[in-house]
Amino acid sequence: MVKIRVALSLIGVLSLAGCLPRTPPLTDETIVSTTVDGVKINYRHAILPPAQFTPLNEEYRALYNASVMNRPDFGGKLLRYLSNGETYTVAGKVENGWYAIAGDQQELIGYVPLRAGVKSELWDKTVKADSRRKRVRSNQSAKPTCVAVAGESKACQNANNGTWIID
Repeated sequence: MVKIRVALSLIGVLSLAGCLPRTPPLTDETIVSTTVDGVKINYRHAILPPAQFTPLNEEYRALYNASVMNRPDFGGKLLRYLSNGETYTVAGKVENGWYAIAGDQQELIGYVPLRAGVKSELWDKTVKADSRRKRVRSNQSAKPTCVAVAGESKACQNANNGTWIID
């Protein structure tokens, strides 16, 4: 009689365990959320949540082909690249001087270094200032440096590679 009760109890427990909802396994693409500094952040499971978060929600443009990482440092996993001039949304500033960037659904898609971009409204001015600086350098280096050598001869330094040529 005792064996029958134990067997029936075991069958009952096992049948109820089969009715419990099963949670799907977490993959890198699973969307999870956490709250950091009072702000709820949604992100893919592959991305590590920040330890600190200051919301910004501003449009930026990439100054170069920047790496988007899964955590706010270069020791993380590379997720993708931002193309030079590409517009992206900075969700907030996080630790280590990095920005958390957001996708179309305002979910965190990764982290980029602070200097990877500039506010969209300042991009044209920044790029123009940088091109002016490069042009000034190239004009200065084009001037040859020449010195007199042994009376009638002269030696000139090649501005491109620094070698000296005797005429």
